[in-house]
Amino acid sequence: MGAAAWAAAVVAGGVNAESLRSILAEELQRKLPSAVTTLAAQLAERAHGAASAVLFYGSNLRDARLDGVLDFYVLLDRVGAWPGPRLAALANRLLPPNVGYIETTIDGQPLRAKYALISVAQFRRGVSPAALDTTLWARFSQPCCCVWARSDADREAATDAVRQAVVTAAGWAAELGPAHGDALAYWRALFAHTYAAELRVEKSARGDDLVARDAERYARLLPEAWHAAGIAFESTAQGQLAPRLSASARAAAARRWAVRRRLGKPLNIARLLKAAFTFDGAMDYVRWKVERHSGVRLVLTDWQRRHPLLAAPGLYRRLRKLKVWG
Repeated sequence: MGAAAWAAAVVAGGVNAESLRSILAEELQRKLPSAVTTLAAQLAERAHGAASAVLFYGSNLRDARLDGVLDFYVLLDRVGAWPGPRLAALANRLLPPNVGYIETTIDGQPLRAKYALISVAQFRRGVSPAALDTTLWARFSQPCCCVWARSDADREAATDAVRQAVVTAAGWAAELGPAHGDALAYWRALFAHTYAAELRVEKSARGDDLVARDAERYARLLPEAWHAAGIAFESTAQGQLAPRLSASARAAAARRWAVRRRLGKPLNIARLLKAAFTFDGAMDYVRWKVERHSGVRLVLTDWQRRHPLLAAPGLYRRLRKLKVWG
């Protein structure tokens, strides 16, 4: 089933589509520590009214912890609304998202966070079945929370986008997964494909760990998402599922996926190169990483923070001298 057919099927999903949306709406509105919601609101304020919603995701959400680095996505009306150089806004329009790092203290709790900046339109394109980049829909088919929204309408729009991410992921799971199996087998197969397509430092079994951690959630979501996508399937009392896909449909999906697999790592590398020029707070992030992994606390100057590329060689030599790196 091609991208256009998926999109049409989602619109025609009817009652089942609303069932999936209800499940995700509840998940997106879960209660979070006040420090997280406050930090999300502070990030939104930086956009001077142009932030639509802030999504919280990642290991800290899964583990309900505040140490380490919190992960946020800030959805904007337009990427140029975020304060910063015009070059950064241009880079974000061409290859979203831009990424930044912040350290702060809220109610006596030290917090560190990474945030990604993307427009609402870019986010919608990134979670659609037509997207050539797999990272957005793969990431937001996993648990996340809408921790801040400008209005009820913006929260609804964010919920719709996350729902689309789940539907897109479930569609690929049907086409790339086994001919039949339990719901978790399809999710494991899907994440094995997405991790292989990206430039990742995690072990290859990371996808299996993600599924195992929220097994009940993933088992519940898959049939609902297939209903919403208009994918016919058979199920047994023992929990076995089998999407009704022909051999030709699976072959066509494999060809489409091959394009995404070939593009995955180059896109990741391009973003890393872009981050060298656009990562807001890059030196503070490096300092934290060094301290976390080695115990060595670096003292940075304002000049190093303003010019991370120029400061990088000197910092590298310093770390080598301290026997922290290289």
